[in-house]
Amino acid sequence: MKTGSPLRLLILIGALLLLHSSTVADPRSRTAKILCSTVLEHNTTAFVPNFVATMQIISDQMRTGGFGVAVVGKGPDANYGLAQCYGDLSLMDCVLCYAEARTVLPQCFPYNGGRIFLDGCFMRAENYSFYDEFAGPLDRAVCGNNSITNSIFRQSARQAAARAIETAPNNGGYARIQVAPPGTSNASVYLLAQCWRNLNRTSCTSCLQNASASILKCLPRSEARALNTGCFMRYSNVDFLNAEASASRSRGTIIEIVVSLVSSVAVLVVGVLIGIYVWNNRYVKKKRRGSNDANKMAKTLNNSSLNFKYSTLEKATGSFAEANKLGQGGFGTVYKGVLSDGREIAVKRLFFNNKHRAADFYNEVNIISSVEHKNLVRLLGCSCSGPESLLVYEYLANKSLDRFIFDRDRGKVLNWEKRYDIIVGTVEGLAYLHENSKTKIIHRDIKASNILLDSKLRAKIADFGLARSFEEDESHISTAIAGTLGYMAPEYLAHGQLTEKADVYSFGVVLLETVTGIQNSRSKTSDYLESIVLIAWKHFQSGTTERILDPNLMVEEDRSTKEEILRVVQIGLLCTQESASLRPTMSKVLQMLMKKEEKLPTPTNPPFMDERTMELNDTSEDPSCFNLTEACSSAATVTHSSFHPSSIWVEPSTETVIQFSSSPSPSSASSGSNRNPDSMGIQLVYASKYILFSVITLLLLQATSILGKPRDRTVRVICGKELEHNTTAYVPNFFGSMEKVRQQIRTSGFGTAGTGIGPDASYGLAQCHGDLSSLECVLCHSQARTMLPQCFPFNGGRAFIDGCFLRFENYSFFDEYKGPEDTAICGNFTQNDPNYRQAATEAVMQVVNGAPDNRGFAKARMAVAGMANESAAYALGQCWRSLNRSSCSTCLQIASASMLRCLPRSEARALNTGCFMRYSNTDFLNQDIKNSSRGGSTDVKKLAKTLQDSNLEFKYSTLEKATNNFSLDNKIGQGGFGSVYKIWRHFQAGTVERLFDPSLNLQNHYNKKVKGEVVRVVHIGLLCIQEIPSLRPTMSKVLRMLTMEEEHLPPPTKPPFMDEMTMELDDSCKYSRCYSNTEGSSTATVGHSSFYPR
Repeated sequence: MKTGSPLRLLILIGALLLLHSSTVADPRSRTAKILCSTVLEHNTTAFVPNFVATMQIISDQMRTGGFGVAVVGKGPDANYGLAQCYGDLSLMDCVLCYAEARTVLPQCFPYNGGRIFLDGCFMRAENYSFYDEFAGPLDRAVCGNNSITNSIFRQSARQAAARAIETAPNNGGYARIQVAPPGTSNASVYLLAQCWRNLNRTSCTSCLQNASASILKCLPRSEARALNTGCFMRYSNVDFLNAEASASRSRGTIIEIVVSLVSSVAVLVVGVLIGIYVWNNRYVKKKRRGSNDANKMAKTLNNSSLNFKYSTLEKATGSFAEANKLGQGGFGTVYKGVLSDGREIAVKRLFFNNKHRAADFYNEVNIISSVEHKNLVRLLGCSCSGPESLLVYEYLANKSLDRFIFDRDRGKVLNWEKRYDIIVGTVEGLAYLHENSKTKIIHRDIKASNILLDSKLRAKIADFGLARSFEEDESHISTAIAGTLGYMAPEYLAHGQLTEKADVYSFGVVLLETVTGIQNSRSKTSDYLESIVLIAWKHFQSGTTERILDPNLMVEEDRSTKEEILRVVQIGLLCTQESASLRPTMSKVLQMLMKKEEKLPTPTNPPFMDERTMELNDTSEDPSCFNLTEACSSAATVTHSSFHPSSIWVEPSTETVIQFSSSPSPSSASSGSNRNPDSMGIQLVYASKYILFSVITLLLLQATSILGKPRDRTVRVICGKELEHNTTAYVPNFFGSMEKVRQQIRTSGFGTAGTGIGPDASYGLAQCHGDLSSLECVLCHSQARTMLPQCFPFNGGRAFIDGCFLRFENYSFFDEYKGPEDTAICGNFTQNDPNYRQAATEAVMQVVNGAPDNRGFAKARMAVAGMANESAAYALGQCWRSLNRSSCSTCLQIASASMLRCLPRSEARALNTGCFMRYSNTDFLNQDIKNSSRGGSTDVKKLAKTLQDSNLEFKYSTLEKATNNFSLDNKIGQGGFGSVYKIWRHFQAGTVERLFDPSLNLQNHYNKKVKGEVVRVVHIGLLCIQEIPSLRPTMSKVLRMLTMEEEHLPPPTKPPFMDEMTMELDDSCKYSRCYSNTEGSSTATVGHSSFYPR
């Protein structure tokens, strides 16, 4: 078969569009200096909300233009802000740099202003307008520590500064200069100059002249920075500058072909979706049949000595009193209890009782009851007969390891000797699970919060809900991926292939956390940061490991102790190597720890998997997602496929390609690899000369959405009644939680966060109502964010918006569903028709009955009998996702009872602690979201039936026969991931033409315009695979790039580190095996759980 020349290029474009993510160049987010005002703010009640609003306005501007100014408020309590990135930073680098600045500048509070200079950006906030200032008493130069005595270097530095002063004012305030005298070494100078954009040309020149004069006084120092009121200047003998952006290209004939043919394959794309749906039904039915095992387990437990009565545990915990709460995480809350005989226990109360989570519950009971070791937490029993499932463990007074190592004060309790004992104890526990128990057990969720400490600070591994066991003769099991982001091994995350080396990797991360005090999963606490693995690796490579050790350990002066700590860091790096085969077993790790004279091998590089590569996706397609807290909003869904297409000629002019992707069996989770040919998904793709555009069409169909109503009208803001006693600590925590929630709400419509500890902590929750699209949700949440800071200086508050909800407190409130602030708000108009009352009541009760089983959301329309113009009553109910089904149902019942008292008012709202309800005689509801994760599958079912009745439907047996039972002789090809980095390298080098299909015949007689068109298409493809979703263009924007010649293309950032080394399947996954087992494709649901969560 032969594909037309332009179409081959479009195959490449399609591949690019299907691959996501990118890395940054260098955001240079190192803080050079922070300068705070010396005047205390006299009215924090007004100033803080103004400051918060200013930061948000500037944040939105920075994401699009790299510069922002904003003013909020009036008079002395107003807040004026300015932020700017330097000219050589890409948009993504700028976002990362500004995110760092935002987290640092609030340290100036309670002073009324400050400025922060980072190596890549600048930010300033004051209570007066400073925008025309270019000089001031705080201007200064910061000199480096090293000197270069070469006189040519000094001459080069002066020359570079002079050129910058001449160039920058005429170049938008920006200049980058390199002076490299020929024939000399160590005399090159790299210089950057940046004026703030609010200055005119004269002010910029004056500022740079002042900066140059001060910075050149640092000579012969090899590096210096000028931190001036209106500009920044830096020189260095090291090249710190980022590469210049590539020029954009023009449009032309190929673009026109793309646009004209896009619509021709829409029906065929629907066929792909229907094929997946029909065949996945088989998988769902099999999954339901597998739930009988859990029922049998429940019956066995009820009759065993492990069984506790629910009433006994309820009494022991004081009816699960708030005062007895030890912690809360994604899957449940842990309470301290005291039995009638005086024994102290820890009771884990699960949030959910659906069958999928019930399997995890019985799995944990089954595994932990079958093992016994001094370094494993002891299960005392369980209860599975009450309204919630309960696990009963021995009570460990010191809770979990993370409470100590990530807290500077508590960390002083753990000197090196105690930490070393904890490390050894954890190793011994894991070695027992892997090598000495009856069956090999993989924990899958090793992290600091799952390592508990008894009264003598001895380690005990806890939380076996995700653990899996398999027989000795199995090299690995393939299973749905589960664990905590940042702690999962790369081969497990990429392929779903689980071995004991996955636990080794997780332990290595915990080991590095233990000796550094740096938490690995920091994607929730700030914008993208490097993982502790990469931090440790870089310092190990440069011989500066001591710089990252926990300061609490550095008080020990004994040199042998420091050497022992450094040895442990090296062991941690050995455990986190990218290749699983190079990682030591846990017994080998124990030997390395105990035999200190044994020479350690040199570790190889860890995987490139920091927070940037672990951005989270929405998993709310899962019906169980309603019952989760963090797990719902902080779960990653990863799908990998290994296709084995076979070809068949139906008629001379049309070729049909059949692609397979197998799905993992749910039962394989605990019993090894369960090969299930029936669970295979089949996709039909018709490949005529037009079908190559189906990739683009599919993405267009998925991305298209019509904006409904964000319903961002504020209903009521309810503030707490207690004044915050320590604003210096609380305000930064509030900002931190606000930012974390914002990141989650953008992807899943729900978010929870906690920052800080004790009474100064800030806990936040935000939720959009279920009929809002992602864009509508973001708009509504933005409104809520501007309202809630008005509650300061009170230490809590909640904002009810007609489309969303936001709440912050200084304590964990995520399982609360009722409270004294619950209220109903009645409308102003009356609808006296008794038929309307009946319709409104029926609509509300329909919502009450439907929401708990629909992820907490329901809406209803009930026609009013006997009224003209199709009059109706409309109702909506939304529980927060942190509630379980029972709490949601109770909340809605209370809310409906209070709201219906408003009748015969035509409209009312119930504003409750755990839910929101509304009814009205006006249609305020948005249409069902069919293209998002919150939508249903009704249309898909209708389309499936239509396809089955149409001439597009093939019998499976027909296709099986036509392909000779899918013979390898008929195989067309197999997918892969390796070409993206090659394209990027050629794009950076300006040699993209080398990759063009020779049949395009562009080398000789085609004009330059056509070549430019092809390069522009590649450029657009690279823009579409940037790592951070917010930096990727929308499909409507892509269409504009393709069709508008004058449209400027921004420079793309580097593609992700996803080459063959990272993504290819293991050698054990050969064609015949991958065809019929679960290794070919895995869907990963990654949650966050914690036995004693913080």
